[in-house]
Amino acid sequence: MGILNVTPDSFSDGGAWIDPAQAVTRALNMVNEGADIIDVGGESTRPGADPVEEASEIERVIPVIQALRDRSEVFISVDTCKAEVAQRAIEAGADIINDISACTLDPVMMDVARDTGAGLILMHMVGTPCTMQQAPRYDHVVTEVATYLQARIDVCRENGIDERQLVLDPGIGFGKTPEHNIQLLAGIPELLHLGRPLLIGVSRKSVIGHITGRPVSERLAGSLAANVCAIERGAQLLRVHDVKETCDAAHVVATIHSVHTPV
Repeated sequence: MGILNVTPDSFSDGGAWIDPAQAVTRALNMVNEGADIIDVGGESTRPGADPVEEASEIERVIPVIQALRDRSEVFISVDTCKAEVAQRAIEAGADIINDISACTLDPVMMDVARDTGAGLILMHMVGTPCTMQQAPRYDHVVTEVATYLQARIDVCRENGIDERQLVLDPGIGFGKTPEHNIQLLAGIPELLHLGRPLLIGVSRKSVIGHITGRPVSERLAGSLAANVCAIERGAQLLRVHDVKETCDAAHVVATIHSVHTPV
């Protein structure tokens, strides 16, 4: 999953792809580099970010989704917590709703997912982007995240959503300390017991900086290492800024795994 932030203030690439034509070119480049999904977001969800008005978010994402759909058959996800944005995005050609609130900030999102049959990514987050990093605490972070995600699966099922539409995201960096994030990456096998594909979004995040001491612009190697560990533990989707490099790393892992050595 290639990240396409059409925002002025995302933590890594804010302001880079505000122009719709440049955003579509960036998306097509990521497709050529190996992206299976382009994740289009019109609202920054970095720690401390303020919410964006619905109209502004629609104005940012819909032209990009329409133009990308006209030029490519790649899967498109819309990164939003607002049901109306998701509805408009699907009408414009999006296939997947990527909701960092797991349909808690706008419960109508479940109606959109049910009625359209779109894929739905449910993420774990504490509070909102504006408040989530205010002293997050857990007794057992992996178990608590798994319990939360199972509860959201159950609510989706009760609201008529086919469980096969669902992907789970433990929310690396969303209401967690660096230590919590490391525990979640190590605990991916426990999260797989929930029975749905797992998406990991760790690219360039602060946990990589915490481990390596590197600024955002120098976190490629650390991000690749974290994503390889995620693959090794069973993650099926990776949300990344650096598509070409991540695809190369994933291809090397897959090639090595395909070799059966004699015992």
